[in-house]
Amino acid sequence: MSTPSEFRVITRHAGTVLVGQVAVMAFGLADTVVAGRYADSALAALSVGSAVFISVFVALLGVMQALLPVWAELHGSGRQAQVGVSVRQSLYLCAVTIVTGLLILLNPGPVLEWTRVPEALRPEVEAYLGVLALALPPALLFRMFSTLNQSLGKPRLVTWLQIGSLFVKVPLSIWFTFGGFGLPAGGVVGCAWATLVVNYLMFGTALWLLRTQVLYRPYQLWRRMERPDWPALGQFARMGVPGGLAIMVEVTSFTLMALFIARMGTTASAAHQIAANMAGLLYMVPLSLGIAASARVSFWLGAGDATHARLALATGLRLTMGIAVVLAAAMFLLRAPLASLYSGNPAVVAMASGLLAWAALYHVADAMQAICVFLLRCYRVTIAPLVVYCVLLWGLGLAGGYVLAYGGAGIEPWRGDAATFWISSAVALWITGLAFLALLRRASVQRHN
Repeated sequence: MSTPSEFRVITRHAGTVLVGQVAVMAFGLADTVVAGRYADSALAALSVGSAVFISVFVALLGVMQALLPVWAELHGSGRQAQVGVSVRQSLYLCAVTIVTGLLILLNPGPVLEWTRVPEALRPEVEAYLGVLALALPPALLFRMFSTLNQSLGKPRLVTWLQIGSLFVKVPLSIWFTFGGFGLPAGGVVGCAWATLVVNYLMFGTALWLLRTQVLYRPYQLWRRMERPDWPALGQFARMGVPGGLAIMVEVTSFTLMALFIARMGTTASAAHQIAANMAGLLYMVPLSLGIAASARVSFWLGAGDATHARLALATGLRLTMGIAVVLAAAMFLLRAPLASLYSGNPAVVAMASGLLAWAALYHVADAMQAICVFLLRCYRVTIAPLVVYCVLLWGLGLAGGYVLAYGGAGIEPWRGDAATFWISSAVALWITGLAFLALLRRASVQRHN
């Protein structure tokens, strides 16, 4: 197989995943625009509430998504029935993640208190998170379905579901937020109810597809549930727990900025939400490439073909970094028009434009570390990324930004604005990305020699 062929496989897979991921990201984009048009206070509450939910959801999702290399290797080695056994065993792990997420989302008070979210925002944030707690189980189960399809190199069904759901989500968010046709205006909580409805529709459709599509028959998914296989679950935990914790640190280093910035006022919080939304949207590109490249690398490792595993790894890295530079440049050049799409408040637009300039620098480093962490999982490297994330993203990025913004440890505030957090986080991400490149090089050499 030639290099162009491997390039086409990864780009086709990543492109399909990207379309679906952008559709899902558009859920948040739609909510941000709807809440911003409803009221600045609603946008601020959404910023805080979504930061908490995303921190919880993505960490739990990371536990399950870490199983992608396991299923891709089984697929690559031709053990289809074993894929079904592994998926059924993973349901035990999924049940634990669901219970954990419910406990946190239904009791957000300690988190809101610790981050000193203004009292005026808390009732609406807690109501928003209470509804999203009900939406969590179908969301995690659907992501299991998504991870299975990605590991098999067949993401198209998931993408079609995500696109279709967007056409349900947008009108529901508008209706539930602003009210109408006998329904009272729900404000930002209306966005959460729309998410709940869409999540259950997606999960129900996924179950129907698993039951009826010929694609899944070789994997014998619908056999009777086996008793817990503790060695297999132990392997899942060794991969999933560090992977989930690493993603939790990565995401919370980003989302906790929203909670710390919230005390700077509604304008700062709303501007940060705009920059965060754009950064999150662009992150879908390296995320999609990471999923596609890691599935491909794991497939070849399962097939025992080291040459094509290295080829897939190199292709994924080059694609990700090249596209990241282009997207970052576009965001920098179009920062003012982009900010004006979200808000009609001149103060919010001006502040958001400044933040988007730093977000462009942030994105290139974010893309570098994202593709590397996906590829490291193919080689079962999960502990080292977690340590790097804790030290650099939580330490240098988040804590460093807090000290520079608010002072502490004998240091006077440097700028005292939202940009402080973006600058410190960008620096931390660049160091993280370079560290991950070194880890990936070492892991690849050890595996293939």
